[in-house]
Amino acid sequence: MTEDPDAGRIAHHRPPSGMASPRFSGVASFMRLPILAPAEAPGRIDIGLVGIPFDGATTNRPGARLGPRGIREASTGTRARNAATGIAPYDLAACADLGDVCINPIDVAATAARIEAFYAPLAAAGIVPLSVGGDHFVTYPVLRALGRDRPLGLVHIDAHSDTDDGQYDGSRLTHGTPFRRAIEDGVLDPGRMIQIGLRGSVDAADELDWARAQGVRIVPMDEVAMRGLPAVAAEARAVIGAGPAYLSFDIDALDPAYAPGTGTPEMGGFTSREALFLVRGLSGLDFVGADLVEVAPPLDPSGITALAGATLAFEILCLLAQAVAARRN
Repeated sequence: MTEDPDAGRIAHHRPPSGMASPRFSGVASFMRLPILAPAEAPGRIDIGLVGIPFDGATTNRPGARLGPRGIREASTGTRARNAATGIAPYDLAACADLGDVCINPIDVAATAARIEAFYAPLAAAGIVPLSVGGDHFVTYPVLRALGRDRPLGLVHIDAHSDTDDGQYDGSRLTHGTPFRRAIEDGVLDPGRMIQIGLRGSVDAADELDWARAQGVRIVPMDEVAMRGLPAVAAEARAVIGAGPAYLSFDIDALDPAYAPGTGTPEMGGFTSREALFLVRGLSGLDFVGADLVEVAPPLDPSGITALAGATLAFEILCLLAQAVAARRN
């Protein structure tokens, strides 16, 4: 008798139709997916959605600790198929909401250790995480877990480089330092790293020199506007190549008109439509994880920013599901 390799899996789960179960009913989960304890996930799912409700490393306006809660609520309106691309992520991969990392709201180093410990068994089990922050610092310990065995490429969409050295009274762990720390730790390959959408004022003329010296490709927003999104997306695919990669999307990549609820807004960013187009242009890359960070619901009572975050999270989920299916085949 042959053992069924899919026994016990949450295979082809789809969010319930709003016609059968109103989207405003029940306990909110990411995309209305089933909720699993992380220990139950290995062998049952391909993609795990995780909240990281931490903003203790922010240096400007706090509030992103409530991002996972706000995006769960906003994501209940998503459906099972991407109308623009035709991708049905739940047909390609078994997905579930794995709850939140239990963070320490007043201790950055302790939180980093907890995040890394949460993700390490997921990485060992081959589960692809889609994380929702939280401030951008949370990406650093996630990368430490996912890039432990080999450095990852990175597509980073953001208004800021986040490759500062920190040094707030000696602290080198802030939401402005995650990618510098990850490169230093050897979990990111700077030669396969591209940052898209950077803009705004800077503290010093040499602020981006360190990243460029490591080989990071930086595409400022003005260059994006000049060259166009198709060309920039094509370059991102070329920079990353065929190796494993991570996608990190800071909601402040969007112009504040479309995402006012974030810690460090910068004028001149992407429109909502442009952000969707850019993410879709990354199709085909071998993503082994991704995140959507810096949504701060208290700074946007209208809910526009949480809706943008939830919609982009679904688009990113489609990319991850494609990558899972490609690796399976």
